[in-house]
Amino acid sequence: MQTNLTSRAQLMPRATEGESILRSCVHCGFCNATCPTYQLTGDELDGPRGRIYLIKQMLEGVEVTKTTQTHLDRCLTCCNCETTCPSGVRYHSLLDIGREELAKRVARTVRERVLRGTLRTLMTRPALFAFLLRIGRFFRPLLPTLIRDQVPARPATSGKRPVAIQARKLLMLEGCVQPSLSPNTNAATARVLDRLGLQVLRAPAKVRCCGAVDYHLDAQARGLQHARRNIDAWWPAIESGCEAIVQTASGCGAFVKEYGHLLEADPAYAAKAKKVSQLALDLVELLRREPLERLRITGVGNQTLACHCPCTLQHAQKLGGAVEDVLRRLGFPLTAVPEAHLCCGSAGTYSITQPELSKQLRDSKLAALQSGDPSQIVTANIGCQVHLGAAAKVPVRHWIEIIDQAMQA
Repeated sequence: MQTNLTSRAQLMPRATEGESILRSCVHCGFCNATCPTYQLTGDELDGPRGRIYLIKQMLEGVEVTKTTQTHLDRCLTCCNCETTCPSGVRYHSLLDIGREELAKRVARTVRERVLRGTLRTLMTRPALFAFLLRIGRFFRPLLPTLIRDQVPARPATSGKRPVAIQARKLLMLEGCVQPSLSPNTNAATARVLDRLGLQVLRAPAKVRCCGAVDYHLDAQARGLQHARRNIDAWWPAIESGCEAIVQTASGCGAFVKEYGHLLEADPAYAAKAKKVSQLALDLVELLRREPLERLRITGVGNQTLACHCPCTLQHAQKLGGAVEDVLRRLGFPLTAVPEAHLCCGSAGTYSITQPELSKQLRDSKLAALQSGDPSQIVTANIGCQVHLGAAAKVPVRHWIEIIDQAMQA
């Protein structure tokens, strides 16, 4: 693709990167075949190829309008197109560059600014989120459907975490909303890893959000500040020999693995960010290389699982099928899931900012997941878990909870 960036666009911090990505696109259209929003609307501008053209036009000086903003907002950033693309286009990075520039040129409505600002405030402050969640659960029957879907019924209690001292030590990103929405996930992780001889260190107090929420809601600079704060908080443990930073939410994991790239131009943090990204592991990456026989799981009962692999796991982190492999190794029967590559519509805050498209995608995903009549659905991301759980006919849980339950039994 030929490009002719304006002098203004050439002064952007990531201008060279953006132009390189644009030129790597051969506009073949393969991406549209697997794009969830293009499948729903049939609009070229709601597919990756169309959005790439919109960003190209913006950087070449064509006037941008609210229409451009609408089509870029509709993107789930699921990275399905990157899995499909034969040219290796780093679409999600181009989208970040385009959205940052668009925010400077097209103002949002008051409603949009209030909604996005509220989401950034609530979701990145665990104590505040937990307090409001308790209130929301009390008044849940009275809440509008859109809000009620984000307030799941009270989850299972977390149980005790192990206190044993192990030679191998890990950091774990607890997350900003997961401790309230699904408190057993991180506790179950600690118990399973303890059985494998891995100790999860207590999370530093300064570590809250990975930064993805702010970064994807028009506050990229603030998102990177979260990243810097996390790096500073983790660094003493890294210097002491901590072998990995494990994430139980694949959305957080995908973003932490981007720290090295996003901060490569920051001389104070470039080297540290690269190291953190190298140490970042999704839980399944860690578990699949361990001797799982040490978990001493001898029976899994008669439950049948349908596995939902989040986009941030299979497309962003390229770990599609990894959770299924671990579960099969442990003897869990899995149902077949048609079109498992498609997004469920959660996509962080997408279910709130784009509720209509999100609901259509959720209904299609649940139809596929429940087609094999599973007793439970398992996933690897808290956003997907809550989103699917709001309408599923069977329980939706994190996959590590299933392993922990069988291990305890």
